[in-house]
Amino acid sequence: MSERTAKTPESPYLPGGRRRHRRPSQNGTGTGLRRALVLAMAVPVASAALAGPSAFAAQKGAGSTAKTHDLDTDDQQMAKNLATRVLDQRLGSNVSGVVLNADSNTTVWGHHASTALMPASNAKLATSTAALTVLGPQHRFTTKVVYGHGTLTLIGGGDRTLTTADLAGMAKTAIAGLKSAGRTTVKVTVDDGLFPKPTLAKGWNDGYYPDTVAPVRALVVDGRGVQDTSIDAGQVFAKQLAAGGVTVSGDVTRATARPTDVPVAQHKSAPLSGIVRTMLKHSDNNIAETLLRMTALAAGRPATFEGGTEIVRHVLSRVYGVSLDNFELYDGSGLSRADRIPAATLAQILELLTQSRYAPTLGSILDGLPVSGEAGSTLGPEYGRFDDAKSKCAVGKVHAKTGTLTGAVALSGLTQGKDGKWKVFSFVENGATTDPNAIKDAMDGLAATVNGCYA
Repeated sequence: MSERTAKTPESPYLPGGRRRHRRPSQNGTGTGLRRALVLAMAVPVASAALAGPSAFAAQKGAGSTAKTHDLDTDDQQMAKNLATRVLDQRLGSNVSGVVLNADSNTTVWGHHASTALMPASNAKLATSTAALTVLGPQHRFTTKVVYGHGTLTLIGGGDRTLTTADLAGMAKTAIAGLKSAGRTTVKVTVDDGLFPKPTLAKGWNDGYYPDTVAPVRALVVDGRGVQDTSIDAGQVFAKQLAAGGVTVSGDVTRATARPTDVPVAQHKSAPLSGIVRTMLKHSDNNIAETLLRMTALAAGRPATFEGGTEIVRHVLSRVYGVSLDNFELYDGSGLSRADRIPAATLAQILELLTQSRYAPTLGSILDGLPVSGEAGSTLGPEYGRFDDAKSKCAVGKVHAKTGTLTGAVALSGLTQGKDGKWKVFSFVENGATTDPNAIKDAMDGLAATVNGCYA
């Protein structure tokens, strides 16, 4: 199963000084990045060799690695501590990790960093990066109501954050229009044709529906986990019409809006930047899968798992130069048990957040990362995170994306090290048989080690 504010410290976007230069230089604006994507899409990715050079190529198949003689004293001690602590029995034998120094072109420590493991919800980092790059952080999703032939049709626009209150506002507008036209009876249909009929991703099982993730449709209200979110939203809308004095005839059914139907009302979502923050804080699988489809559509691909993950790969490799070595992605949420992402790749994605040129586009990813000990996020006390003797010292100091599936736990993020410099880290384990809470405690201890408070 995948997971379900304290004020954040100073931003990891580094002010001046040295930068890592492993990626092709891009315009820092959203427009520039999306233009680069359009150009990249003209040439299909033939292989991972087209991606930016991997800083971890020498570590393939290697155990714990760090050239400690090239590191300062604090980083040397951190690397030594990690080399020992990554062998914690709670983490099992199939664990990988890496730590980068965001202020210099330095890999502080690595342990099987290029080994591709099941990332769980850490895959949402890739989905978020692609969505913000293709759609833009200010993009809003639009839900519409149109009228024709005695029927009001609610049209889904891929807004996974639509609420009952939002529908009520549209219903109020529709009621006013009907009454001014002298109409008191109407039929209600829903049009969710923006997305094809829901399917299971490779690596998903039937047990995910509808609690872990709902069948992915373009229309939903209040994020409700039901089998048919579109009909459910239509029924809520119909009840609101009835409460306003309009008679709704028959059942709510699915239909395709006609080009001649008249626009009646619409609702625009919050900007994508806010939706991404919400999705990451709570590790919302449904938002992630909806964003994957909307990203695909915006890039001219089908609104499917395959269309969306194709665009994710293009964005990571062609726009940002992130390595796709050993990278396998089959969904947007990380629920797929077939997904494989190396810790090295997750760290490269997060390292983008330390570069000011990408702040206008990707800043909401940093803002959305749960903070250690932050109530209401997946690193909060209600999840038992950063609450033992070895990790409590890092409360409020770690920004990281969690990941949890049966047989997989991941934690990837950023923290300021003992030297005050920002470090990017990723830890992923697969197959550990210890209690999941104990595994998470061990992961939190690794993050606290990177911070330097667990010395």
